[in-house]
Amino acid sequence: MNLSNLKPAEGSTKNRKRIGRGTGSGRGGTSTRGHKGAGSRSGYKSKVGFEGGQMPLQRRVPKVGFKNPNRVEYVGINLDILQKIAEKFDLKVVTFDIMKEHGLISKNDLVKIMGRGEIKVKLEVKAHAFTAAAQKAIEALGGTVEKI
Repeated sequence: MNLSNLKPAEGSTKNRKRIGRGTGSGRGGTSTRGHKGAGSRSGYKSKVGFEGGQMPLQRRVPKVGFKNPNRVEYVGINLDILQKIAEKFDLKVVTFDIMKEHGLISKNDLVKIMGRGEIKVKLEVKAHAFTAAAQKAIEALGGTVEKI
């Protein structure tokens, strides 16, 4: 190895188009900035979504519908998931804290038990809300449902 056969490591260099290196380079003169105006000057920054004074897209497109500020959003947990954790950890009671402990919900969530799947063990379930099908399925096995 000597100085005549040194090469940079593969992928360490890029073939950039060098701008502002004279007119012969094809990218001299205005150096891709165009003529005059704020964009040609140094220190120019444009706001996100700015369209040169034209009405921006996010203001041109109309708002649609209604977003209820008082909407109550629940995290749905189905019966098949309750069945899995009840079998895996041998549970008889499923509370908010147990669901949080097993990563099904986070501390600020509201929980709604949904009716998908089937449940095979008698459980005491405590949650914020229940669907009619879920409540019926839990109580059919002799389990209890309690709203927090």
